[in-house]
Amino acid sequence: MKPFPNEGKDLTGALRRGEITVAVYGLGHVGAPLLAAWLLAGARGIGVDVDPEKVDLVNSGKSPVMEPGVDEVFSKAVEEGRLRATTSGADAASESDVMLIAVPTKLSGDGWPRKPDLTHVKEVAREIGKGLQKGDLVILESSSPPGTTRKVLKPILEDESGLKAEEDFGLVYSPERIAEGRALKDIVESYPKVIGGIGPKSSATASELYGVIASKGVIEVSNDLVAEFEKLAEGIYRDVNIALANELAELCRVLGIDYDEVRLAANSQPYSHLHRPGTGVGGLCIPVYPHFLAWVANENSVKLELVKTGRRINEEMPRRVAELVEQGMERLGLKYEVSILGLAFRGDVADSRLSPTYDLIKELQDRGISVKVVHDPLIAEDPLLEELGVGLTKELEKALKAPAVVISTDHSQYRMKASEFFGMGEFILLVDGRHVIEVDEVPRGKAYVGVGRPWIIP
Repeated sequence: MKPFPNEGKDLTGALRRGEITVAVYGLGHVGAPLLAAWLLAGARGIGVDVDPEKVDLVNSGKSPVMEPGVDEVFSKAVEEGRLRATTSGADAASESDVMLIAVPTKLSGDGWPRKPDLTHVKEVAREIGKGLQKGDLVILESSSPPGTTRKVLKPILEDESGLKAEEDFGLVYSPERIAEGRALKDIVESYPKVIGGIGPKSSATASELYGVIASKGVIEVSNDLVAEFEKLAEGIYRDVNIALANELAELCRVLGIDYDEVRLAANSQPYSHLHRPGTGVGGLCIPVYPHFLAWVANENSVKLELVKTGRRINEEMPRRVAELVEQGMERLGLKYEVSILGLAFRGDVADSRLSPTYDLIKELQDRGISVKVVHDPLIAEDPLLEELGVGLTKELEKALKAPAVVISTDHSQYRMKASEFFGMGEFILLVDGRHVIEVDEVPRGKAYVGVGRPWIIP
């Protein structure tokens, strides 16, 4: 059933009966769970990706990414004949009623702000436009600068198809709101879905369909611009507040007090929401959003000074952690050799994109400190580490043989008492960049310091 517009149609019933086919463009950490969520609601699905290996995995009933529940959904849907994948975006569009765009949006250039790179969105838009039909619905889910849906996506779709948005087909921006490791649950259970169409008919159509998928319902905002801005605001809120935490943590360490104790006491007041500090902010989301919004702000002669400052502070954290390592080595007379625990940008995920660990390695190497190995329990290989001349291991004991150890990622495997942690290896210095260690007792002859925690040298 062609869903647009939804006037007089039973879209809820059509979706549940499998009468609506959805094509998801981009089968990564966002697209694969999105496809699974629509399949759970009853849709027929087509996965689209330029990577033939991902396409083959989906066609065999497997997920291209490690996300709980997605494998099971794909396996069942393939068995039922409701799911297939392809590298042909135009063919998928011609066979679908709803097209979801979940491809990466990136940055190019240097400085502040860096320029948004919407290459993949534009490429997909051209492919969709070739197969777009009257009554279809197109939903952009990729995080994008405000204005992308109406100024970039809409003209391409209209030029390629000869159709008019809001007259012949629906066009909506609906931001993904997920965290890796629980993406499918987030889509289906955790949060309401934000919907912003280029017109009321587009919004109404998308809202009815997503009302079936998201158990928390939908939030229908005024238009696509509001929805695009809202998504970036979510991430920038976290970036700025993490920067605040990092600044306060630095002062706590200098004063000889524990930032965690301050944070927990402050957050007992309902209007305080102090975040955790750390070695930096990674992933393709939070570090990118400030640049997207600042780029649009500059085009409109508006300065986002707080956003800029927050980003600068967080980008400096790998340098600050490297300084702690260097200070500890000098105080203890240690050989300039260190192991790093954690490559992923966040704990308990297997994603290292824009991880602050890379910057930490460079900062250490610039100081003449040799990084022998990085431990990560979830990542088996990494070409960027190879370029830096650093090994990668899943054996924690191997990593704990260096004179100094730095915790860069808050994997749950590292959460333990200091006495237990020191007892596992030969290292002398432990630099806790993620506050994962419970400081009970540091053995004599050893040393501990954390971001936001004072030196402990018994």
